[in-house]
Amino acid sequence: MGEWRHNFEDRAVIGRALRLKREIDAFEARWPNSERREELIPSFSWEQLERQLVDLAATPAQASMAKHLVSATRKLAPFKPSEMVLREILCMTWVLLDENFRPDTEAGSPETI
Repeated sequence: MGEWRHNFEDRAVIGRALRLKREIDAFEARWPNSERREELIPSFSWEQLERQLVDLAATPAQASMAKHLVSATRKLAPFKPSEMVLREILCMTWVLLDENFRPDTEAGSPETI
């Protein structure tokens, strides 16, 4: 029985890896890597990114989301093209700065009813 469960878990991991590969392929097809050498932006750490997103967040709930969003992005970043990671960072920033965005955790709070 344990072998069956292990095989099922392997299939799930392989499925997630294949989905990630398709996402990367689609991204690279839409935005091919530039052949010319371009000026790079200054580097910064994941900790610095998280700290700035927390500070910029529109609400305390969004500030608490920043840690989780950065963590999720960081885990998959080594497997993605840098421009794809940049796009995810920009999307995170948009969500965290949007004063009208209400995470599900706030759905039942008196402020949103």
